[in-house]
Amino acid sequence: MTQYTNYYAKKRFGQNFLINSFIINEIIRLFNPNINDHIIEIGPGLGALTKILIKQLNYLEVVEIDRDIIKILQHEFKSEIANNKFVIYEADALKFDFNNICNDGLRIIGNLPYNISTPLLFYLSNFNNIKDMHFMLQNEVVNRIIARPDCHDYGRLSVMLQSRYDCCRLLFVGKDAFDPKPKVDSAIVRLIPRDPNLVMQIDFKKLNMIVTSAFNQRRKTILNSLSKIIEKDYLIDTLSQLNIDTTKRAENITVDEYILLSKKIIFFNKV
Repeated sequence: MTQYTNYYAKKRFGQNFLINSFIINEIIRLFNPNINDHIIEIGPGLGALTKILIKQLNYLEVVEIDRDIIKILQHEFKSEIANNKFVIYEADALKFDFNNICNDGLRIIGNLPYNISTPLLFYLSNFNNIKDMHFMLQNEVVNRIIARPDCHDYGRLSVMLQSRYDCCRLLFVGKDAFDPKPKVDSAIVRLIPRDPNLVMQIDFKKLNMIVTSAFNQRRKTILNSLSKIIEKDYLIDTLSQLNIDTTKRAENITVDEYILLSKKIIFFNKV
């Protein structure tokens, strides 16, 4: 394992430290922090982004689970901590209550460990106080997040996140930008919440049931895959009302069509 300031990256935390200065500065440029923004960084690691952010902000908070890294950050930023400019939360981001940070306008940035990236994205979707999120993720995951219908990458992750957020790839990041070098490439993705008035009308539990059932059998037609959880005649009638072709497969159905279907369908005894 590669050593930094007497610290060794830990596999159990999926740690790969960003070392490419051009990429670091480009991420900050794309993130475009303003001095009074309320920002929280998830997984700051050894502070590659933190060092720049803290110079551009009045106040910065980070969530870190590794106690050894926290000790390094406490030493590196002891002056900022003393002046109440920098706060470190020792916590698992998957259990952290982001509602306690601020009521509205929270901006989140982070280089997410690959092993928790998807669960964390779904977890963060439960919070309504987020203005935007910028994450370094495995390139393959970003492909799935931003995928459009009619392609193999389009799936449950695409639909569930795009139903809540406008999702955009910002930057490709090769594996050589990290130390230790991961086995896969990465990318930066931006997620901005969609109109809350539209999002509030969506029953995400129902949407998730429909999307999961559809993509669990993605080679079948939407009629056959959803017949597992919805009575077939009722499903045929509903799809017809929505002008959704019953012979289409899961990957051919748009996000908005899935949302319309989730609003229209009433589950009876099959679920």
